[in-house]
Amino acid sequence: MLSFFSKYKFFGIVLLGLSVVIIYLFYNALQPKKMLPVFQPSMVDPSLVDSTLHYKKKYHTISNFELTNQNGEKITQENYKDKIYVADFFFTTCPTICPIMTKNMVEVQNNIMKDKDVLLLSHSVTPVIDSVPQLKKYALEKGVVDSKWNLVTGDKKQIYQLARKSYLAVKNDGDGGPYDMIHTENFVLVDKERRIRGFYDGTNSEEIQKLLSDLEILKKSYKE
Repeated sequence: MLSFFSKYKFFGIVLLGLSVVIIYLFYNALQPKKMLPVFQPSMVDPSLVDSTLHYKKKYHTISNFELTNQNGEKITQENYKDKIYVADFFFTTCPTICPIMTKNMVEVQNNIMKDKDVLLLSHSVTPVIDSVPQLKKYALEKGVVDSKWNLVTGDKKQIYQLARKSYLAVKNDGDGGPYDMIHTENFVLVDKERRIRGFYDGTNSEEIQKLLSDLEILKKSYKE
């Protein structure tokens, strides 16, 4: 009897191993694939959306733009073509949430340094104050890596229209003085088709981890 079990011991171990692998593969196959939503204006707080878009339910994408970065270089949608990117709105003299947002965006930058498919884009909401030299000074102070992250300034009307009509990220149209736009703390995840795939509180460390996790899900979707 002992010789019988000894003879078939190896076969039993192999069979058990194959069974575990098969069960694991079946389990994974039965699990629903993680997918990120494609955000439309109708899915977002109406106070953050231009009134012309309140009832738009599909096909929302980020509009074309032409702005200037911390190095005085023209930055357009072409710089982000076929890229995933994270966008936000800030200003360099902001004493409240912006320093925290910038610190957390640096963390995101550190996580994507070797990823050629992911970039960052921060828009100044006080472009008159945030000149190219001011943005450069801020970039150097905060550890911005030029190849991964553009801090942009430019025409105020264009920036505010992008904020309200594209990124759905501010609570005011910006028709008054230089500090009239009430920008949010949101980081906005944008896919390669220029669609919004997520909003994250840029002042919350747990939300930053969720952003990084969702970024991996989005990257994976392009490989499947």
